[in-house]
Amino acid sequence: MNKKELVAALAERVQISKKEAGLILDSIVDIIEEKLSRGEEVRLVGFGTFKVVERKPRMGVNPRTRKPIKIPGAKVPKFVPGKELKNKVK
Repeated sequence: MNKKELVAALAERVQISKKEAGLILDSIVDIIEEKLSRGEEVRLVGFGTFKVVERKPRMGVNPRTRKPIKIPGAKVPKFVPGKELKNKVK
């Protein structure tokens, strides 16, 4: 499912226009991005948690030259599914 299909499904489910559903979805994504950029978690009970984790710097290998390279550490977003979501997927 892509964003367009998700917007259409949301509009149909709650009986609103696709334009309104698109605005709602974009707003939700913006809020999640804003909270993550501040280092905060977004916890949706039963669905899962969006959070920021820090990757440590590590050594890697350039696949073309086979020479070792340093890969710097970074902060990356992570999604951890909740118990209810895991059970529904099983």
